Amino acid sequence: MDRIVLVGASAAGLTAADALRREGYTGSLTLVGEELWAPYDRPPLSKQVLAGAWEPERTVLRQEDGIRGLNLDLRLGCRATGLDPAARTVTLADGDRLRYDGLLLATGLRPRRLPFGHDLAGVHVLRTLDDALTLRTQLCAGPRVVVIGAGFLGSEIAATARSLGLDVALVDTEPTPLARQVGTWVGSLVADLHRDHGVRLHLGRGVTGVTGEHGKVTAVDLDDGTRLPADVVVVAIGSVPAVDWLAGSGLPLGDGVRCDSHCRAAPGVYAAGDVANWQDAATGGRIRLEQRMNATEQARAAVRNLLADPGDAVPYTPVPFGWTDQYDAKIQFHGRCPAEARVECVDGDPEARRFVALYHLHGRVVGALGWNSARALRQYRARIGTTGAVTTGQGAGPA
Repeated sequence: MDRIVLVGASAAGLTAADALRREGYTGSLTLVGEELWAPYDRPPLSKQVLAGAWEPERTVLRQEDGIRGLNLDLRLGCRATGLDPAARTVTLADGDRLRYDGLLLATGLRPRRLPFGHDLAGVHVLRTLDDALTLRTQLCAGPRVVVIGAGFLGSEIAATARSLGLDVALVDTEPTPLARQVGTWVGSLVADLHRDHGVRLHLGRGVTGVTGEHGKVTAVDLDDGTRLPADVVVVAIGSVPAVDWLAGSGLPLGDGVRCDSHCRAAPGVYAAGDVANWQDAATGGRIRLEQRMNATEQARAAVRNLLADPGDAVPYTPVPFGWTDQYDAKIQFHGRCPAEARVECVDGDPEARRFVALYHLHGRVVGALGWNSARALRQYRARIGTTGAVTTGQGAGPA
C-alpha cells in the first residue's frame, strides 16, 4: 500500500494520519479538509470559544511542527466532490483527482436547518470554528437569544450565553433538555439547572415560524401561540452525516457510510467518526456515534484494519464515552443512556448535583452517568454489560 487518502481534517482524520505513521506506514499520505483552519477540536466551540475565553489557536489539535512531522500532503480549504471506488480516485472541487490504495472517510456532520428563517441575519447554526466566531461577535452586542434545540449542543450554547449575562430562551419539542441523549430523569435535573441560572425554558413546544424585519430576525413563534422576541437565534436541532458528495459512488449509504464491524465500507475504503455507521459485532445491529472520543478511537481502529493482512482485521467494539459541561455541571457517561432505560442512582445525591446513575435495559446495565462525579463514575464503568441492580439505599429514578 503506497498511497492513502484521508477525507476530513478534524479529530478523526488527523488521528488517522498520526496512527498510520505510528503503525509504520511510510507511503504517500494526503489529508483533505473542507475548512481553511488547521485541524481543530470541536467541543470547545460551544463553550470556551463562544464565551470568548479561548481564541481559535487554543483549539488546534496539533501545532505546525507536529503536522509537518507527519509528512502529509495537507489540502485545506479543499472540498471532496466525488468518489470512484472502482478507479480508486477521489475528486476535489478544484478538479484534482487523488488516486489511493487506501481511503478513510471522516467527513463528519452537517447541521440540520429549519425549513424557514435561515435567510434572516441573526439566525445561526454552530458546527465550525467560523460559525462560533461569527456567533460570538453577535453575542458581544448583548442580544436577546433564543436557542432552538435542547440537546447537548443547544443546552451548552444556552448555558454559555446565559453565563455571559444574556437573556436566553431554550426551546425543544421534548419534555426536558437532553431527553433523547440521557432520558428525562437526568433531563429534568438539567432543566432545573438552567432554570436556576435564569434560562426561560419552553419545553414540549415546536417552532412554527421565525419572524424578521428588514432582513433581520426579530422573533420566534411557537406552536402554543407564544412569540419569543429574539435578536439572535441559534438552531441546534441535530446534524446529518456529511455524505452528499458520495451520492452515485456506489458506497452503501444510510444514516452515514455503512460499514462492516471492521469499519470497512468497500475494498480499501474505511470510515471513522461521526460519519461512520458500523455493524455491531455482538448484536448485528448498527451504531453511529456523534462523540468526540469515538472519533479518536474509531480512527485508530480503522487504520489498524486498513493496514492489516486479510483475516487479521479486528471488530470495533467500543464502550462509548461522552460528556457535556454546562455552568458548574460536568456530566459524563459511559455506554448508552437510552430514554427508555430504568435509571438507578447508585452513588451520591441528585439534589446535591453530585451523583452516579446506572441505566438498565432488558435486565442489563447499558450505561453509567456521573454528574460532577468523575472519580466515582470510573468504578461503575465495569458494570456495563452486567445484570442485576446495585443495592445502595439511594433509591432509583424513573426512566
